[in-house]
Amino acid sequence: MIGRERELARIARLIAAADGAGPRVLVLTGEPGAGKSALVDRAVAQAVERGRRVLRVRGCEGEQDLGFAGVHQLLRPVLAGVDRLPAHQRDALRHALGMDRTGGSSAPDALTIRSAVLTLLLDAAADRPLLLAVDDAQWLDVGSLDVLAFAARRLDAEAVALLLAARDGAVPVRFDRDFPHLPVGPLDRAAAGRLLDAQPRPPQGRIRAQILTQAAGNPLALIELTRAVTRGPGGGDLAPYGAFTRDPGSGDLAAHGSLPLTSRLVDLFAADLPTLPSATRRALLLVAAAGTARLSDVPDVGGPQVWEPAERTGLVHVDGGEVRLRHPLVRSAVQQAATFAERREAHLTLAAAVAHEPDRRAWHLASAALGPDEEIADALAESARRFQHRGGHAAAATALERAAELTPDPIARARRLLAAAESAMYAGHPQWVGEIAGRVTTLTGDPHLLAEASLRAGWSLAVTLRHDDSLAFLLPVAASMATPAPALALSALGTAATPAYNSGDPRHRHEIQRIAGLLAPDPDGPDRVWTHAATQPFSDRPRTLKNLAHAVDTLPSDTDRTLPALVTLGGAAWILDETDEAVRLLGRAMNHLRRAATAGANCTVAQALALAHFESGAWGAARAAAEEAFWLATEAGADNVAVGSPLLQATLRAARGDHAGARAQVADAVRGRDLRASRSLYVRHRHALALAALAEGDHETAYRELRRAFTDEQRPAPVHYHASLYYLADLAAAAVRAGRTDDARAVLAGARRTLAQPPSPRLAAIVHRAAALLSEPEDAEAHFRAATEDPTAARWPFEHALARLDFAEWLRRRRRATEARPHLTAALETFVRLDARPWVERATAELRAAGVAVTSVAPSDALAGLTPQELEIAQLAAEGLTNRDIGARLYLSPRTIGFHLHKIFPKLGITGRAQLRDVLGRLPNAD
Repeated sequence: MIGRERELARIARLIAAADGAGPRVLVLTGEPGAGKSALVDRAVAQAVERGRRVLRVRGCEGEQDLGFAGVHQLLRPVLAGVDRLPAHQRDALRHALGMDRTGGSSAPDALTIRSAVLTLLLDAAADRPLLLAVDDAQWLDVGSLDVLAFAARRLDAEAVALLLAARDGAVPVRFDRDFPHLPVGPLDRAAAGRLLDAQPRPPQGRIRAQILTQAAGNPLALIELTRAVTRGPGGGDLAPYGAFTRDPGSGDLAAHGSLPLTSRLVDLFAADLPTLPSATRRALLLVAAAGTARLSDVPDVGGPQVWEPAERTGLVHVDGGEVRLRHPLVRSAVQQAATFAERREAHLTLAAAVAHEPDRRAWHLASAALGPDEEIADALAESARRFQHRGGHAAAATALERAAELTPDPIARARRLLAAAESAMYAGHPQWVGEIAGRVTTLTGDPHLLAEASLRAGWSLAVTLRHDDSLAFLLPVAASMATPAPALALSALGTAATPAYNSGDPRHRHEIQRIAGLLAPDPDGPDRVWTHAATQPFSDRPRTLKNLAHAVDTLPSDTDRTLPALVTLGGAAWILDETDEAVRLLGRAMNHLRRAATAGANCTVAQALALAHFESGAWGAARAAAEEAFWLATEAGADNVAVGSPLLQATLRAARGDHAGARAQVADAVRGRDLRASRSLYVRHRHALALAALAEGDHETAYRELRRAFTDEQRPAPVHYHASLYYLADLAAAAVRAGRTDDARAVLAGARRTLAQPPSPRLAAIVHRAAALLSEPEDAEAHFRAATEDPTAARWPFEHALARLDFAEWLRRRRRATEARPHLTAALETFVRLDARPWVERATAELRAAGVAVTSVAPSDALAGLTPQELEIAQLAAEGLTNRDIGARLYLSPRTIGFHLHKIFPKLGITGRAQLRDVLGRLPNAD
């Protein structure tokens, strides 16, 4: 049950409570289609697996007026026990359930009936614990609800648990306040994306985003809309009903229409619609087409009497001059129920009413258009330019795509489609870009336009695992346009550098280098800097760094032009181990994306920022960025990020000691994926598993996993020309403890051949640490000092602390404990700050072995109650940083920082930030 881990865990506790401690009653609440019945089914299955007995009842609208119909359904499996009840209870219950055919002289009292049912249930639970599973409780008869509520209040310490599910707003009054409730809310975007991926034919591109928006996290809606799409014309590109789902200026991808609903969804969300008066249905259609809640924006909708029937059915709620639909799917149902003529008339009415708003007018006219219309197409194109100026790239892409459909001339249509693809690219929707670019090839034979279409198609695949397919589009464009259109060729090369890096295949890198030689020199441009860094990270590092600095200093001031440069230069800085610069540049890019209407839609930027945060020691920020990258990737269909982001999260889990959780997350991330053609992810996959093994103390497994980052041959080489090298030191450390030093020395020798040029300070420290661990004693110390004494190496705190810990252990074994202690103390402080628990334990043990009395080896109970992100915020606040400063460093808003601090203070038992330094000063230390 995707995205329902919290609910399942709570239900599991309820089932366990039947023979232990804890509340015996739980009420599930949620909107139609939220998955309450599925959770009840899962609860029943779990109860059976645990040896419980289960009694079930499901409410039925047609039986609401039948007294005790629900009780009869619930008790059917145990009715044989009625005759064993005390006589007065037996007779009362038999009479209530219609089992007494003698026709007693008077009806039994309610208390006796309820007591009889409770006694029967407790008798049924005498042999083994019992689960009562009640679904659709809003449709149970009143008598049955009274009986269930009576029993529920008397289950304390009994071997009976009651799980009752009911719709939001319709929870029976007997259960609406006296028992614990568990809301079954909408799925978040990541879980919704995973649910779509689990369908037989997962939707992609624009349709996928429309489904996500329209379903609003409702699981049944996600499934049913996907089924509707796959049954539609062309198997997945249904023409939507022309209407806003939100103000098009918001940048909402689905602003141009709604997908048709299945009959099941109509029955669930708008079954009463056909019974409404025609004036009410027309008013609903105008509101649905307008896409706004403000009645003042919708002409001719009538007064309160028009809305009253819709309010009575629960379709809408009118208050304060606004009309709120119960669910976004109500809008879709309203549009689906109308004829095309009715929808067209509504849009024309709205277009006339918003003549002073050119964007909204253009959209309504486009929705009412009967065929190509250049005037409307021009108006939409102008609207798109305004959206772009405001950062609404998704809305601009939608407007340009519709403008292209209304454009009579094929060449002009192709140009507008390419412009739409570009906006969709900036919005971070790769599959949508691919769909748009694919249509250009049917409209023109112009080589330049076809090359632009191939560039966009290649970009759309660059964030997937289809690296070869992406490069098959991009490299021919770069080669063919090197002379006639060098700017286009360079853009294609810059885009190609990403799949070439992820692939790790040397053929692709060599081809990029060959084509780059055909282009006129432009060493300072962002695309050139990124291309060189991604394909030749160790070649002429000083010159590349100089070009990077020049490109950063000369970034254009225009925001839209700056964004792509920030991304490419941030990526280059990350590869070149200018990690702080990478955080700054990628953070600026993410800030821009969050401010724009697309709300940070570029998952690749979020993932790159997460990696840079992890390496710089900002692990709380790394986790937040990785989580954001993942849900963005599931929405966009960017499987390279959808795999890479969980791998980073698993690495963080392993580093903090959750080795079991890390392995489980890795398994989920790579399930069904073949990473052999994506070497960068392959080695990150192995590193995550190795770190989990190191956290558990399993050095043999850790070495085996890390060894897979290098080829298995006489002269080992890195599997990935760049990523593999950063795991050399961890491999050496595992080799020493696993007795594999000879093999590890061969790996190190092969890696050194790769690093002919002087590497970055970070990589130099890693190589020195590996060499120190694998060297003879007379050579080791010099390498250890090189790994630990370069102050720049401290910019990568976890790696630096590991080097100091290794050096300290080496010193202590040679009875140089006095020299070891400062290294151990510094390493311990870093591990505690990062919450790297396995290494906290190891450093603490080493300090004790070095003769140091460690006053505290773990955070205080108060500090242990802080999340890693809260601890990071508290530490920065203790250093005197303002909320704005902390937010800038962690890429959160000042308001969010303030929210976290207000949660942190009570946990630490303080009242203000002035006390933080004293509290945090009690972190683990050595005397």
